[in-house]
Amino acid sequence: MIKDSAILDLLESGMRAEGLRQQTIANNIANMNTEGYRRLDTNFEKILTKAIEKQGPIDIKSLDADIIQPQNTPINEYGNDVSMDKEVGEMIKNTVQHKTYMLLLKKKYQQMESAIRF
Repeated sequence: MIKDSAILDLLESGMRAEGLRQQTIANNIANMNTEGYRRLDTNFEKILTKAIEKQGPIDIKSLDADIIQPQNTPINEYGNDVSMDKEVGEMIKNTVQHKTYMLLLKKKYQQMESAIRF
């Protein structure tokens, strides 16, 4: 079970990861016609899942997302694996995740404010 005090740290880690993912998506799009370029991604969801499933306290410092380079995507006519459709889809997914983190963070602060008032 996640302690209430760690929730803000988890949300902050998620928002940092989404920022990093946005940068990797932008980098992929910028290199879409670069011969031999391989797209980049982040692995935050896997790191977060492992941390939550593990018994005991969560080490917030271990929740930093890593940039990874998947090697299982098909190569296109430019000799790279960047697809505009894939990147736009990832950008939409990333935006939804970011908004979710923001809404959860807002809710948490509203709960704290409510507790302080009473």
